[in-house]
Amino acid sequence: MVILASSLGTVFEWYDFYLYGLLATIITVQFFSGVNETTGFILALAAFAAGFAVRPFGALVFGRLGDMVGRKYTFLVTMGLMGAATFAVGLLPGYAAIGVAAPILLVLLRMLQGLALGGEYGGAATYVAEHAPDGKRGFHTSFIQTTATLGLFLALLIVIGTRLAVGEEAFRDWGWRIPFLVSVLLLGVSLWIRMQLEESPVFKKMKAEGTTSKKPLTEAFGQWSNLKIVLIALFGAVTGQAVVWYTGQFYALFYLEKMLRVDGATTNILIAIALAIATPGFLFFGWLSDRIGRKPIIMAGLLLAAITYFPLFNALQHFANPAQFEAQEHAPVTVSADPKTCSVQFDPIGKTRFDGTGCDIAKSFLAKAGVSYSNIHTPGVGSGATISVGWKTLEIADPTGLSDAERAALIRNFGKSAALTLQAAGYPDKADPARINKPMVVAILTILVLYVTMVYGPIAALLVELFPSRIRYTSMSLPYHIGNGWFGGFLPTIAFAMVAATGDISFGLWYPILVAGLTFVIGMIWLPETFRRKIEH
Repeated sequence: MVILASSLGTVFEWYDFYLYGLLATIITVQFFSGVNETTGFILALAAFAAGFAVRPFGALVFGRLGDMVGRKYTFLVTMGLMGAATFAVGLLPGYAAIGVAAPILLVLLRMLQGLALGGEYGGAATYVAEHAPDGKRGFHTSFIQTTATLGLFLALLIVIGTRLAVGEEAFRDWGWRIPFLVSVLLLGVSLWIRMQLEESPVFKKMKAEGTTSKKPLTEAFGQWSNLKIVLIALFGAVTGQAVVWYTGQFYALFYLEKMLRVDGATTNILIAIALAIATPGFLFFGWLSDRIGRKPIIMAGLLLAAITYFPLFNALQHFANPAQFEAQEHAPVTVSADPKTCSVQFDPIGKTRFDGTGCDIAKSFLAKAGVSYSNIHTPGVGSGATISVGWKTLEIADPTGLSDAERAALIRNFGKSAALTLQAAGYPDKADPARINKPMVVAILTILVLYVTMVYGPIAALLVELFPSRIRYTSMSLPYHIGNGWFGGFLPTIAFAMVAATGDISFGLWYPILVAGLTFVIGMIWLPETFRRKIEH
């Protein structure tokens, strides 16, 4: 009952939180339509990440409450906040209705969700672990670890069902609101389930003995003996776990839809199938960590991810959009220009038009077309540029000094010529559904999610066992939410900004690879094994 109630409630919270990530492309249009397409998408991802940015602060606020007042009542409060914020997103007017107030309100609601989630995970993991018998904590807490994936899976099912019910055009117009509004029903069920629980036996014992912490924040982070363990947990386990998680479950989704041009409905279905296949891995690796330890499984997952991400994502492109893959192989695209005239194709303010130089015009077109390109620096050639598509070369005149009408005509004519050239070279506007090798795409996505199950399945038990019970909620929540909120939650934004800066659709993978690799090294040296520890202390 403890596992079921804790897990179901947490599934619904993750459902609320992940709806936004699934609908990022549509939310770009609804709330960021006042900026150019590339910037709009990155800003939408940044708003997605805003919910993660405040999670550590939620961990501090609610972790302190959890160690002082109790586990049960704290995550009842977090659930209410989460449900209210999610329902409000479904009612929020778009940019066309209220202008810049729309994205501001959206970000504020995302931050409220993040605060709530910052107090949820630590409470649920601690609550289950403190009920679990010795030798089964890894297995019992692995049910909590499935909740993020199950929440994403539930969100996928409702998004897919709504898309099929109302049609793609209506879904993009107004139907996207339905999954947010439905969450109010899940909130009612979740609160009722959580109300049936009693307080954890470990906390009740501490309360009866008068040994609860009066200053959990000071004890957790003001004493070096505990702060040292917090830092080891963060940089030797959680940061790597976070980037592997968000790469396998979110970056892969965005990569398919935005970079490989697979339509949203197909992307959602393929991800949902992979999640359904791989989710039992959380339970298996949680169970295995009770036998051989937490550390070897987490470290193995980090190492596998760092070594295989490039070949796996390369294979994903090959099977999801073979025409794009073949065109890049046979007719690679390059942009030749003076680097001084080239801007990074990302403007957080949304005011840059990227039409002042030939380089900017070329890169803006290629970014919108989802075409990977490399850069050739040709200093001293002025503000013009050259695009090469295989053996075909297009010149872009220097737009300096042109009137607005002349510049618009230059951009329009270049766009037509470039589009015809890319088409002739085999570059598709969208992935051809008939050519998508769906079994292979699902297989690759399943491997990526299995890596997630390796690093994430044992992490709750590891974190619970690292810290004393009187400050456990606070101590484990902060490194977990810094790692997953900042290092993981900002991964899509950072990775796509890296892609926009370089033009290489695979360049963003360097971020999770380097973070996972560094975490592996730190964890191997300093992270202790914990699976035989007692936690009633």
